[in-house]
Amino acid sequence: MTIPAFYPIGTPGTPWGSADIATWLAKQTRHRSYQQDVLSVVDTLRSRYEVVEYGRLDYPPETFPLMAIKTRPWRDELPCMLVTGGVHGYETSGVHGALRFAQQHASAYEGRVNLVIAPCISPWAYERIHRWNPHAIDPNRSFRENSPAEESAALLRLVAGFRDRVLMHIDLHETTDTDESEFRPALAARDGVAFEPGEVPDGFYLVDDSENSQPGFQQAVIEAVAKITHIAPADRKGEIIGSPVVAPGIIQYPLRKLGLCAGITSARYTTTTEVYPDSPRATPEQCVAAQVAAVCAAIDFALAHA
Repeated sequence: MTIPAFYPIGTPGTPWGSADIATWLAKQTRHRSYQQDVLSVVDTLRSRYEVVEYGRLDYPPETFPLMAIKTRPWRDELPCMLVTGGVHGYETSGVHGALRFAQQHASAYEGRVNLVIAPCISPWAYERIHRWNPHAIDPNRSFRENSPAEESAALLRLVAGFRDRVLMHIDLHETTDTDESEFRPALAARDGVAFEPGEVPDGFYLVDDSENSQPGFQQAVIEAVAKITHIAPADRKGEIIGSPVVAPGIIQYPLRKLGLCAGITSARYTTTTEVYPDSPRATPEQCVAAQVAAVCAAIDFALAHA
């Protein structure tokens, strides 16, 4: 299969060069405000938590402070729980789910855990409703040493001091119709390979770590989310996004090997959520609520089995 003619950038079969990336970048437009949607909410939490700037993205003429919310006071004897969102900026409920958890539920865990919440890893992409950063790099394939994505490198620096003490890390994502209509075709064009159409699953699912599988943990999250929104079924091949379904709504990836965010610590319990906001059976509110339910269930399970 050749790269679809509809993707307007690049030469089929040839990876993008700097001119192609510049052409792509020129087409990106700002649709929403990181300051208004994220930073203003984080500011309201300063009286209850420690708010830290763990990095700054300089994408002239813009600059984006990267913010994290931490338990105050931090107690070394308590387990650490890490919540991340917005690694892909277009995945809206991940950002707002992390923020809502901080606003409405994090206080319930005071005195039991140390929380670190990084709600919007990729603010430039959040504003442009995109998967990549302005260099056409996917931060969620870039969580590795000498990362090419500053978004990823900054988060790695944030967790460096406590990565071996994290008990649970949940990374909040979405799978959308634009994965097939825009982002995967763009990826194929960028890499100079053929685009092979896939199938977008209708519903919520999780990505477990194939190198550290925790089926009971994943199942607890699925059960909590099923009360909010529907769980994605396997396709006719018994797969979700090309991976075998190992339990209802659960697939597995080697997180660290692929440079994925959920693999950045030594946590016993790790998962990546995937909400489907384009489903006729789900509202934006349900998607945010599903992310919050996933976070609470993940923390509760980790505490119960610590």
